[in-house]
Amino acid sequence: MFRSLWVILCLIAVGAQAQTNRYFVFFKNKTGTPYSISQPQEFLSAASIARRQSQQISITETDLPVNPAYVQQLKDMDVATYFTSRWWNGVLVEADAGELPAISALEFVDHILLLAPGQKFSNGRKKKIKRKQDTTDQPLLNATQLSQLGIPTMHADGNRGEGISIAIFDSGFQGVDITTPFALLNTDNRIKQTFNFVNNNTDVFVADDHGTEVLSVMAAYIDGSYTGGAYMANYFLYLTEDVSSEYRIEEFNWTFAAEKADSAGVQIINSSLGYNEFDDSSMDYTKTQLDGQTAYVTRAARWAIERGIVVVCSAGNEGNNSWQLVTPPADATGIVAVGSITAGGTRSSFSSVGPTEDDRIKPDVVALGSGTVVIRASGNVGTTSGTSLASPLVASLAAGVWQAYPEFTAQEIYEALTQSASQATSPDNFWDMVFQIMMQL
Repeated sequence: MFRSLWVILCLIAVGAQAQTNRYFVFFKNKTGTPYSISQPQEFLSAASIARRQSQQISITETDLPVNPAYVQQLKDMDVATYFTSRWWNGVLVEADAGELPAISALEFVDHILLLAPGQKFSNGRKKKIKRKQDTTDQPLLNATQLSQLGIPTMHADGNRGEGISIAIFDSGFQGVDITTPFALLNTDNRIKQTFNFVNNNTDVFVADDHGTEVLSVMAAYIDGSYTGGAYMANYFLYLTEDVSSEYRIEEFNWTFAAEKADSAGVQIINSSLGYNEFDDSSMDYTKTQLDGQTAYVTRAARWAIERGIVVVCSAGNEGNNSWQLVTPPADATGIVAVGSITAGGTRSSFSSVGPTEDDRIKPDVVALGSGTVVIRASGNVGTTSGTSLASPLVASLAAGVWQAYPEFTAQEIYEALTQSASQATSPDNFWDMVFQIMMQL
């Protein structure tokens, strides 16, 4: 009996040691890569190259894909490899702790970062995105949220997002492929690309409806009763958030998605996500790290911005919590961090505030996030609250501005949004309002 117990305990110990985790393997260089900055068409789309050229942005070594020979050497060691990152210069792998010394010993490996415990593909779906949700489920009009930003005038001027490419990073887009409010989007074939970075496939119409609600603010259309802010734009839907857990892997999923969007030629990214606390507390960020250059997701956002993409994100819903401040990537310089206001124009109590550690004003702008009218996964109209819903309103506005002024650079779009705000000359860290921007341009 005691011998059997000992055997069982030993097996448990071995199993624990052999647990497969997810790591990011950083490479030292891109030496020997078959790619060249003189031939960007081999790794960037024509639209991506054109976006850079129109803004006089050079293609650099950072844009080059990782050396495929490095990835192949890992595969030859039976290491499971997944997504590579040009910007981080490395690859996502699954490995157990016993494999790490051999991986670290490879001449081209710089260091290894633990991203999450367990294997990549999980059926667990319990965690929900932080948001405030009302239970109202009745037909409502979304005129207020559009009128606050002058979007009806923008539409009347013919700027509904036509020709603008927008990527949305979220936790799932349930119902978008089958419900009536998204019929125009689907019949026009304006969902140009989908990818699920959690399950490593193209099905994003699963897992959660947070992305559905975010997308609806921009892209849903019900004739005579609901109009998305940029309902004629092209959309790229990326599932980056694993609702079953919260680990650093999601910051890297965000990066993988940003690189995919960059390569596809996307002009605007909307990210209604934020990261400051994780299931593993050793991964948590501190307020002193809210400096625009520490959080992995913040640095990834900066790289996207530097490549001529307008990045719009939610400021966070931490206003009533001990953290209070905006959550990464909202601390990035040049990102449009969006806070929440009520229909009456006052700050929503839950909306995260600034400043950043280096004393920059945050949020950059605000929009309606208290009782925002959305489309649910069922196709019904309802209201939801959170900075997650304010962000796509401003992203819609960015799309209309860029359509109206195609010669603008991403930096000029950022300036148009922030400098046209009603408190642009005297901003504060609680709310900076964007009213009637299109009327002022």
